[in-house]
Formats: sequence, C-alpha cells, structure tokens
Amino acid sequence: MARALALLFGRALALAVLLGAGFASAQQPAPYVVRADVDYRVISPQPTDPKGPIEVIDFFWYGCPYCNRLQPALERWIRNKPADVVVRRIPAVLRDNWAPHARIYYTLEALGEAERLHQQVYHGYHVEELFMSRPEVMSDWAVRHGIARERWDAAYHSPEVMRKVAEASRLTRAYDVTGTPTLVVDGRYLTSGNMAETLDGLIPIVNGLVIRVRAIR
Repeated sequence: MARALALLFGRALALAVLLGAGFASAQQPAPYVVRADVDYRVISPQPTDPKGPIEVIDFFWYGCPYCNRLQPALERWIRNKPADVVVRRIPAVLRDNWAPHARIYYTLEALGEAERLHQQVYHGYHVEELFMSRPEVMSDWAVRHGIARERWDAAYHSPEVMRKVAEASRLTRAYDVTGTPTLVVDGRYLTSGNMAETLDGLIPIVNGLVIRVRAIR
C-alpha cells in the first residue's frame, strides 16, 4: 500500500513539474533567433573587452524621428537589460549638420546630466520644435532645465566636448553606421531601423544578438 502511494505521489509530482514547465514556457516565449544579413550584418570588429560586459552601442541622432519613436521601448529595455550587458550611447555624425546635436549630448555628459536630460532633448526637438543647433537656443534650454548658463556655456564650448564630437564622427565611420537608429552588439553585430520589421522589433533582435555573443564567449 505504501509503495503504491509513493508511486502515485511520484507520478503526480512529475506531472506537476511538466505542467509548471509548460506554463513557464507559455509565459516566456523563446528568444528571437537572429538571421545574418536579414536582422543584422557583421561589421569589421571594433575593440571590446572579451572578459567584460557585453557592450550594446546606441548610435542616435536627436533630430531622427525614428530614434524618437524608438525611445520608449529602448529605455524600457535599458532599465531591464541583463546584468552582463552595458549600454553606451554615441551620437552619430553622418553629416556636418549633425555635429551640433552630438555637441549637446557630450555637454550633458560633461555636466553629469546625460541620464536626466537625454529624453528631454528629444522632447525639445520633436515636441517643442526648438532649433537646437543654435548655441543660444541650447543655452536658454539648459537654464529652463536647471543648469546655470555659465556652466552650460563653459562645457558646450570646451575643447573636450569638441574632441568628443570629432571622435563620434570617427566612430560613426568605423562602425559603418549609415543611418539611425543603429544598435551595435559586441563591436561586430549591427542592426538598424531598416533591418527590423518594426522599430520595436529592434529590441528582440538585440536580445538575440546578446544571446549569440554570450554563447560564443
């Protein structure tokens, strides 16, 4: 009798485990399987730390309407990204008239305000329709967002910020960025807005590329 009860209990437990696994898989869909030359392309490898976190670079332009539309999904992903992933933002400089927007980002970074005000720059351009390439417009904008005009102007016109803008231009070419938004994983896998069926579809592709890099490592 005891043996029969034990067998019955064991079968019930196994069934519960199978049902639980099935429920979990239903709740958590399988990761997106990325396809070379469809979802991403391989670029000339750029320097990364193979023992460090997996780097994801967000190449953006504040004036890009597609970057602006991607922001809610991208920011949600950044807040919940895997622990072994680090995100770096680089303002793309594909043309000379993109350089002033790169200057905005690096000024914010120099002042320690990039995380607080990154999204507000998008809002200023796409909602408030500010002419953000003009230094005087950005100086007024900074004051409205709690930054002293003198601090903003000093950073905005600093040699270090200008050096970073030039470096962003070089990196845009080195990573073979041809448009925005572009996301690069581990310095070699590039995906962009024109490779995904939808802008939000970039996020599953990035997740798939992270899994690919993790497996290779």
